[in-house]
Amino acid sequence: MPLALIVHGGAWDIPDNEVAEHQEGCRQALAAGWRVLEQGGRALDAVEAAVRVLEDAPIFDAGVGSVLNRDGDVELDAAVMDGETLRSGAVAVVRRVRNPITLARRVLESQVILLVGQGAERFAESAGIPFCDPTELIVERERARWQELHQQSNYRAQDAFGAARAKQSAPQPTSLSHPGDTVGCVALDRTGQLAAGTSTGGTANKLPGRVGDSPLIGAGLYADTSTGGCSTTGWGESIMKVLLAKTATDLIGAGHTPMEAARAAIDVLARRVGGLGGCILLDAQGRPGLAFNTPRMAYAYRTEGGDEIVGV
Repeated sequence: MPLALIVHGGAWDIPDNEVAEHQEGCRQALAAGWRVLEQGGRALDAVEAAVRVLEDAPIFDAGVGSVLNRDGDVELDAAVMDGETLRSGAVAVVRRVRNPITLARRVLESQVILLVGQGAERFAESAGIPFCDPTELIVERERARWQELHQQSNYRAQDAFGAARAKQSAPQPTSLSHPGDTVGCVALDRTGQLAAGTSTGGTANKLPGRVGDSPLIGAGLYADTSTGGCSTTGWGESIMKVLLAKTATDLIGAGHTPMEAARAAIDVLARRVGGLGGCILLDAQGRPGLAFNTPRMAYAYRTEGGDEIVGV
């Protein structure tokens, strides 16, 4: 089976002065995942390796560099899925784990699927995953963006969960002008196994405890070796409504090419719920697909015997 790997670094209105860094981050993640595949590693291993690189790159909204919630804290979500067994692992609202994709991988190997908050961190401790100081995940760029949003929304700590704030907790954006740099990867290994992974810091100035699409199977990711694998990015509240990742892979199962499936899935997202976002795909033959309806989406992919493609 020919090797294939595709990554994304978020779909939003990426500023011109950040494009090169987004592309380089995706290029490095692609290289890390590809090395695993070339050495005979499993698709799951390649996905974890690639996403860890993206989490460690401060330019993306995942791991280091994530956006801040309304309290000024980083809360991380991630998930992985094995396309052969349909097993998955996911974590949400994690604050002290630098690479939540690795924690999600450990959850996949357990008897549960999704762990959140303190429970996820207790599991991390038992699995030997080291903790970091939460402040290490915050970069000055996102602190400044948070302060701007904080002022714009006239935030008041005492009514953060009141009716006035709840009304604004899930705005319907006309453009993703603030980071939506959720990151993800889909890989196909030599044995024909597919895997997908997604990791994020969520949406800027989100309510503490908010969980988006990224750790939810069928929404933020999906993998099935009989159809394909998908990772999504964008406005999570809309992505969840149409189960974007499952919709995209089902379209492959219905006979569409990955590129056709990606475009059709994004059309569903826009037409049915006015959603904004993007997705990346591989089918069981390793053919890539991608689509987005935001101004830009950072991505990179490679198939065995083909050129490395990097774009926004």
